[in-house]
Amino acid sequence: MGRKEKREREQKREDFAARHSAQKRKQTLIAVGVLGTVAVIVGYSAILFMDISGSAVGGPENAGALGSDHAHAALLVKIFGDEFDFSAPAYQIKSSWIHFEGRDGSTIHKHAEGVTLGYLFETLSLGLDDQCFEFQDGRSFCTNEDYELVFYINGQQVSDIRDYEIIEDDRILISYGAETPEELEEQLLQLENQVLIK
Repeated sequence: MGRKEKREREQKREDFAARHSAQKRKQTLIAVGVLGTVAVIVGYSAILFMDISGSAVGGPENAGALGSDHAHAALLVKIFGDEFDFSAPAYQIKSSWIHFEGRDGSTIHKHAEGVTLGYLFETLSLGLDDQCFEFQDGRSFCTNEDYELVFYINGQQVSDIRDYEIIEDDRILISYGAETPEELEEQLLQLENQVLIK
């Protein structure tokens, strides 16, 4: 065997070792990068959804910690007699504190103390005040001389529901139109017969 062949063989071994070492280093760096990214995501999620002191980081103002309450309420929204459907994906679980879930659009789930109906509608990007109900596309349904926006909680008419905090088995009606008292009674009966999905 000649010197030239021996040198070529040594060169091949060195090249193979260098390639193998570079490949191993690359795999290690990728693994460290992936693990680092996962750690950052988990850390950020923990900070976002939980605070060691128990306050509601990322939640509504004056809300308790997630899990400090668990209540369900039935909601029925009628616009000119047509039922508004909250079961569409656009209205499902937009907040961990209060939401609709499981493709159900009639049961509100509240998971913390101090969370109001006003906050629920904010998370759904729906405008609501004591005079108007406004959809994401800009359509507004406001009290005027012909039509009225009315609110009922457990069969009792109230002037506004934004600051109301639901308790277990509440029944909430939002109705817009020119309904007669009899038609409103029919809507309240429909609401009373709604099944809560817990």
